[in-house]
Amino acid sequence: MPPHDREANRFTARARRYARVGANVGGVAARMAGARFFGFGLDRAKNAAELAAALGGLKGPIMKVAQLLATIPEALPPEYITELTKLQSQAPPMGWAFVKRRMQAELGADWQKKFADFEHHPAAAASLGQVHRARSLDGQKGGSELACKLQYADMQSAVEADLQQLSILFAIRRRFDPAIDTREIIKEIGARVREELDYKREAKHVALYREMLKNSDLIRVPKVWPALSTGRLLTLDWLEGGHLLEYKDEPLAVRNRLASAMFTAWWFPFSRYGVIHGDPHLGNYSVFEEKKKAAGINLLDYGCIRIFPPSFVGGVVDLYNGLRKNDDNLVVHAYETWGFKKLSRDLIDVLNIWARFIYGPLMDDRVRSIADGVKPGEYGRRQAFEVHQALRKKGPVTVPREFVLMDRAAIGLGGVFLHLRAELNFHRLFAEAIEKFSVARVAERQAAALGRAGLAATA
Repeated sequence: MPPHDREANRFTARARRYARVGANVGGVAARMAGARFFGFGLDRAKNAAELAAALGGLKGPIMKVAQLLATIPEALPPEYITELTKLQSQAPPMGWAFVKRRMQAELGADWQKKFADFEHHPAAAASLGQVHRARSLDGQKGGSELACKLQYADMQSAVEADLQQLSILFAIRRRFDPAIDTREIIKEIGARVREELDYKREAKHVALYREMLKNSDLIRVPKVWPALSTGRLLTLDWLEGGHLLEYKDEPLAVRNRLASAMFTAWWFPFSRYGVIHGDPHLGNYSVFEEKKKAAGINLLDYGCIRIFPPSFVGGVVDLYNGLRKNDDNLVVHAYETWGFKKLSRDLIDVLNIWARFIYGPLMDDRVRSIADGVKPGEYGRRQAFEVHQALRKKGPVTVPREFVLMDRAAIGLGGVFLHLRAELNFHRLFAEAIEKFSVARVAERQAAALGRAGLAATA
């Protein structure tokens, strides 16, 4: 941020946030630490409920971080996941007077003259900002429909304060339950949430996805309006569409088309370019129609994007082939490529429990659902618990940070397939995605696409 930036990471803003968050979370942390120090038993279910209650009144980035953590297998004990997934990330929207001040700070005193229309009430309000619908002055009849994503004030300071508070909780948690070392998870989540505050980077993410998916008729990506965008204001095309769950009772052919679009939107960028959308939340997609029929999906949010080294993508394909061919050497090579260290035979067997769950539908050459009889919110829970119990005996293990969003996004994508009750041959879809795969080809495509979008690889 430039030196004159009034909203850079400031001590005074952090201090105010520390006071708010600390007052709510501190009691929970104190009970955790006290139980450990004095040797008392901790009622985790009760403590989890109290933590959720404390976070529920705060809003802001800590809500987003908590919800991200709740969807990463093994980041939190199951009692905490149950409570945190109940939290709603919807924040009270900024009032019109506040919006006007924010918009003036981003586009100048005459900002309203730069739009044909700008709706006073937000179309959506979330943990880091809110979206207003607007119309452009581009000369088209009535102007183009726009989505203006406006960041709340002092978010950089709030994010740093909230991440510090959560790191304290996780340090205490590691002393209770060292089976999974969560330090790399915290680093990864912190890096991605900080990136979400940089709307100039998000604009480049949009350009990247327009490049990667330009030949797909199943997926629509908006374009950025640079003259109406800044580091804290992102203006995109408004993509009209219905909520994904509105189509869950449509005929199977419609649901399968939408599920195929989701598969393509996620696996194609990853297998060809080493890029994933790390937040497969239902609210980040909508369904567009053609001739009054569902035709595909709109991708709406590009804050949580992960760019991987091509070698990591190679590890994903190696693990798939290793499991399919029962090639232990290739399986171990894949884990080591990802950054898992000091692997014993026992630890490999534990990791394979999770791997066979994730890869199971991709190896099964038949039309099937992603997981028969499982509720979307419970997808992966049983396997994660089984892995955790085994790691208590065989661990500890440090989860490499690059693995974090990959794992989380795969679970989220599976949940979408379950919501749609899709029945597809996932094996053949995956085989098409990795056809003629090579790490060198991914590296070449990635470098070219990132260059055109003005991006560098993720740290």
